[in-house]
Amino acid sequence: MIDKKEKEFTVAPFECAWRKDLKFREAGRGCVAFEAFAHNDVTLVFRENVGSRHYHYKRDSCPHYTVILGSHRNRRLKIEVDGKTVVDVAGVGLCCSSAFQSYWISIYDGLISIGKGRYPFQNIVFQWLDSNPNCNILYIGLSSWDKHVGYRNVSVLPLTHNHMSLWKHMDFGECEGEEDCYEELEDKYMDYEKWGLENFLESWELSDMLFVVGVEERAVPAHKAILIASGRFPISSSSDVILLPTATYPVLHALLQYIYTGRTQLPQSQVCSLRALSMEFEVKPLVKQCEETMERYKLNKRLFDSTKDVELSYPNTLLHCCSNLPIGLPLNSQRLKQLQSTGEYSDVNIYIEGHGHVARTHKIILSLWSTPFAKMFTNGMSESVSSDVSLKDVPPEVFEAMLEFMYSGQLNADVNMDAGALLLELFFLADQFGVTLLHQECCKLLLEYLSEDSVCPLLQVVSSIPSCRIIEETCQRKFSMHFDYCTTACKDFISLDETIFSNIIQHPDLSVTSEEKVLNAILMFGMKAEELCGWEGVDDLMINSTPELLFGERLLSVYNLLPFVRFPLLPYALLKKLEKSNICWHIPVFRDLVNEAINYIECGLTRAEVEENVRFQHRRSSYKELQYICDGDSNGVLYFAGTSYGEHQWVNPVLAKRVTITASSPYSRYTDPKVLVSRTYQGTSFAGPRMEDGRNCAWWMVDLGQDHQLMCNYYTVRQDGSRAYMRSWNLQGSLDGKTWTNLTMHENDQTICKPGQFASWTIIGSNALLPFRFFRVKLTGPTTDASDPWNFCICYLELYGYFL
Repeated sequence: MIDKKEKEFTVAPFECAWRKDLKFREAGRGCVAFEAFAHNDVTLVFRENVGSRHYHYKRDSCPHYTVILGSHRNRRLKIEVDGKTVVDVAGVGLCCSSAFQSYWISIYDGLISIGKGRYPFQNIVFQWLDSNPNCNILYIGLSSWDKHVGYRNVSVLPLTHNHMSLWKHMDFGECEGEEDCYEELEDKYMDYEKWGLENFLESWELSDMLFVVGVEERAVPAHKAILIASGRFPISSSSDVILLPTATYPVLHALLQYIYTGRTQLPQSQVCSLRALSMEFEVKPLVKQCEETMERYKLNKRLFDSTKDVELSYPNTLLHCCSNLPIGLPLNSQRLKQLQSTGEYSDVNIYIEGHGHVARTHKIILSLWSTPFAKMFTNGMSESVSSDVSLKDVPPEVFEAMLEFMYSGQLNADVNMDAGALLLELFFLADQFGVTLLHQECCKLLLEYLSEDSVCPLLQVVSSIPSCRIIEETCQRKFSMHFDYCTTACKDFISLDETIFSNIIQHPDLSVTSEEKVLNAILMFGMKAEELCGWEGVDDLMINSTPELLFGERLLSVYNLLPFVRFPLLPYALLKKLEKSNICWHIPVFRDLVNEAINYIECGLTRAEVEENVRFQHRRSSYKELQYICDGDSNGVLYFAGTSYGEHQWVNPVLAKRVTITASSPYSRYTDPKVLVSRTYQGTSFAGPRMEDGRNCAWWMVDLGQDHQLMCNYYTVRQDGSRAYMRSWNLQGSLDGKTWTNLTMHENDQTICKPGQFASWTIIGSNALLPFRFFRVKLTGPTTDASDPWNFCICYLELYGYFL
């Protein structure tokens, strides 16, 4: 049974509430914020389809996630995937309370984040990443176990790319074994629920004006910059006092409380007076709320009780953490930016050593964002009484970017990965001054624009900084997932710290085309090789050298890293070559590992021995090599998909729904996707033209499926029976089917010159080392057919390379 009361309702034991509005805008991505009142077992179910009212998550056979706050009589946090427990931890996210408490749960491509408090994406208490994420969940069910649970103020928020991976908890890190670490970090980054403008409400700290209110002429301090940003107050440079002889202190207090905290309460009988004062100073959001409250009492006089308080809160209080300001405040960012540009009413001058005066600003604004600045201005330091602040070792352009964020709540559009060092320096400066949201925004951008080319330089900078742990872990995962590219297309990895490189080699997501690549990378790392070389090159160098000379101070690192190569997975012929190599002769640990692998292949091991030793186990994400042999062979990826990846006899992979093929034009008799992967010749087969970016083109596109990727190094096409030979085209790869990377570009290629002809091309360069899910052969110029020059006439397509 579900009892509904406006925005509040109760879910009975073993039931689940499904509402039409409780739905993510994007499958697999969203955040639900809510308040709950329960003694234990606040349960949320995330499902691909809506369940029934009597549905209970324990009996659900459809794919779903379940998050249980306060399980086991409010002692544990549990997360279940399809009914199976994957997380069961004690003392996290407990829910027992005597009143409603605020929580939020977000899901982003399998990353489940759980937090407490009114502000989503803040105060994360637990995160878990599903290695096999369900990216189809849409609907949210509010459930309970064996006790009634009350819910209210439930809202579903979208997760844009700007919230990628929810790195909001990065500032606090995980400091295992350091009991006082949390206290130190908590002091450095005070929670916005505990720190903010409300700390300066009616405080003489940093105040530069005052109200004189009532006949008793009570003095109430305030701050000019805050008042200017929230309304139209009669403030001038020559006057620091606003006289309010007819007002009362409780009404003024309610007004200032609303401005400084985003919420207030006062007796119902004083709402009219508060409205009048708000209108006088043009605090428009408060005027509107007062009028709505008065209208509600007018329509229903039974609600009016002069002895009871009414609560008023700024409408964006809950969601404002994703908006311009650090908390939900009725401040106008345009007026704040104007104060920044003009320096009007400023009370502090910022000087940077070696650069002189760089800014006129306001102590209250700096203190609003930064507790270090607040302490600097209020704890008796020289800056407390001085109007000048001098900073050292701070680039002026970086400080100005941070200052602009403090006044606008947004990063300058010019600050992105194109700015390179500026973004990274801004990230560190925000960390230094505790500007938490700026720190998070910079982190978000660094991760959003992270690429295979930038991962190593970024790792070199952030690896020793505790607040960058999430960036470091993400970079390591990115490196491990693109190991071939990061160790072949660029050489920056040789400058990494041994611990970082060791973590990458042992990473559970390491994707590598062969263990030989891992061996080569370790040897290059040990030599600090400036040029790409494999083990054979190192072997040649050892003819006239020794390991001590070749590897220097990294010789011990090589000894430590070599056991992470899974030698038993190397081909037997290669192992026999390694057995006779100079490396094997000079490095005992290398010789032992090679001999162990040869003995394994020749003699075998028991199942228990294999399971105990990771070196004998295939990596979870090892690639299958599918290399080109000849035109029309049965060794390509699309043929392999037709055999259910080696499990059954071949059937057309399009009919078997193993791959999806689409064309630039609608399907017709001669635009049949399954023809391209069939084993029979089709005399007439073409994709028709379309306009993209104002230009003619035509294409055939292959989707290998959500769980598969290919590092493509060869491809084959076959001309149909026509003489519409292609001359200019690109082979492209994509991870999402929207953003494309050119793998090869052909201009006036004369290879195909007769009907029914096969033609194959190799793919060279660094992009051949990048895995993609989508591939597209795109016609970029007209064919040789003058009558229909943009019909793309091929009847066969095959791709080769390393398949995941």
